[in-house]
Amino acid sequence: MQLQQFEMGSNNLKWLYLAILSLIWGSSFILIKKGLVGLTDAQLGSSRIVLTSIFLFSVGFKSLKQVQRHHWKWIAASGFISSFFPPFLFAMAQNEIDSAVASILNSIVPLNTVIVGATLFGILSSRNQIIGVFIGLAGTLMLIVAGAEFNPNQNYWYSLLIITATVGYALNVNIIKKYLSDISALAVTTGNFLFVFLPALIILYYTGFFETIFSSAEMQLAFFYVVILSLFGTAIAKVIFNRLVQIASPVFASSVTYTMPIVAVLWGVVDGESFSIWQFVAALVILFGVYLGNKRKRQH
Repeated sequence: MQLQQFEMGSNNLKWLYLAILSLIWGSSFILIKKGLVGLTDAQLGSSRIVLTSIFLFSVGFKSLKQVQRHHWKWIAASGFISSFFPPFLFAMAQNEIDSAVASILNSIVPLNTVIVGATLFGILSSRNQIIGVFIGLAGTLMLIVAGAEFNPNQNYWYSLLIITATVGYALNVNIIKKYLSDISALAVTTGNFLFVFLPALIILYYTGFFETIFSSAEMQLAFFYVVILSLFGTAIAKVIFNRLVQIASPVFASSVTYTMPIVAVLWGVVDGESFSIWQFVAALVILFGVYLGNKRKRQH
């Protein structure tokens, strides 16, 4: 009876977490865009990591007592592939492509989760998942081509940076599920940033950030957006996400990308971004591929 109640509670909780993450991460793309108005991509990426680290260390340092010696190598790997490189990759990409397009490209995370799970972690894929992967990849190619034609002033080769980041996210959810499910989400997240804090601080220092931030109103406003992004979009959201991975399947957790693009596209439209009908069609193709790839795991 207690086990049944626990399973029902976890099932309800995972949908709540999914809704919260969709709202938070769906808004993060417009915050990156606003942050890039006054900061360079290196400044935005590194300051985002540094701020998130400070937030997490202040609330999560004691949770590191849970971490055993065999956990540390996986926490380090998880930290670099999901919390260090992606903030830089997204900032670099959004210098060239719209925030709405970036969010849609990010939606291939579940497809990459299936690919990575099958190739590196021995998680077998169903026929639907394999078909979903190919449909999703076709939709991604359509989106890049349609965007390049509709916005010829934007360099859509930068889309590859976001695709690279999604592979990192896919690796991360599989690592957490397989090797880090026995410690708290806060411990995993705090441990992640323990490894990436110092490299990010060194990068931030060498960008000249500390020399110019106090004399530039534009930088200060941009930095305010990064503060919001760091607190909600990275620190709080990552703890929620890591907990979601622990109580649900990796593919379910990564399916937060279903609804993130809706929030992000709405923000983009409000901010004056243009979006063609073919980009919309490509987005639907991607999401259909994600749906097929996630279908087998729905019962978890």
